[in-house]
Amino acid sequence: MSKSTSVAILGVFVADTAYRAERQPQMGETILGSSFVLGPGGKGSNQSVAAGRLGADITFITKLGFDDFADMAFKTWKEAGVKTAVTQTKDSYTGAAYIFIDDNTGDNAIIVCPGAASTISPADIDAVEHVIANAAVFITQLEQPLDAAIRALEIARANKVATILNPAPAAPLPDEVFGLCDYMTPNETETTDITGVPVETLDQARAASDVLLKKGVGTAIITLGEQGVLVHNKDMSEHVPAFNAGPVVETTGAGDAFNGAFATALAEGMNPIDAARFGCATAGISVTRPGTAPSMPSRDEVLALLAKS
Repeated sequence: MSKSTSVAILGVFVADTAYRAERQPQMGETILGSSFVLGPGGKGSNQSVAAGRLGADITFITKLGFDDFADMAFKTWKEAGVKTAVTQTKDSYTGAAYIFIDDNTGDNAIIVCPGAASTISPADIDAVEHVIANAAVFITQLEQPLDAAIRALEIARANKVATILNPAPAAPLPDEVFGLCDYMTPNETETTDITGVPVETLDQARAASDVLLKKGVGTAIITLGEQGVLVHNKDMSEHVPAFNAGPVVETTGAGDAFNGAFATALAEGMNPIDAARFGCATAGISVTRPGTAPSMPSRDEVLALLAKS
């Protein structure tokens, strides 16, 4: 693994089971649904697939059971060119998510069971320390236990590896975490949860970013949906617009597309602004397709969109 360009990602894989129906059943009731889709999910896994499709030298760190969903995970990663540092345990199952989608409104209700990934420990991280220490960029999220994420960030920081925390799903963070983050990539809602500052405008995003900097973050990367991204640190504050790659079909995987692409670009030596543009272009394509991991574009597609802009 090349120190200069490799990416290491710690996170969770879950099999997404998506059910559509006119309404949710009542307790004790059975109803007929209109469709069912089974596919790969989990923020860390999605980000790894995004990076792999873009040609990154990417290794994904996680924990699975021994079951059909684990087989799906390995197949997904192989097809995307993702290397793995995966522990498997007979004591638990591979993560899964139940997703109910209301046919009338498109609203959803979700139950996530991380399974084996919920047992990822600092000791598990120590066992794959070499993967993190030899990367150019390390990224993690908050779907696995926080103490494991912190240990991984500490290893990365000790080895001068650029660190990215995508603080999703939103959760309370101890003060020590912020100083371990060269980059933090929350969306508007997560930014507000962490800083207490509402984020509806660019000026509010800048004010919230200043709070993150005071807490110890090196650069705040606030993802703003259709408004693009704000890249903010003590030396600059730059708005990177979103890319329009066609009609929006599904936005679920956009954040993961951005994060996987942003990490890939940083590992290749791009500055944060150019890396954010690369990430926005990747996300812009992903939202024109259904699904999360299946929506991630190839490098050629991203470069073609960048060339037109």
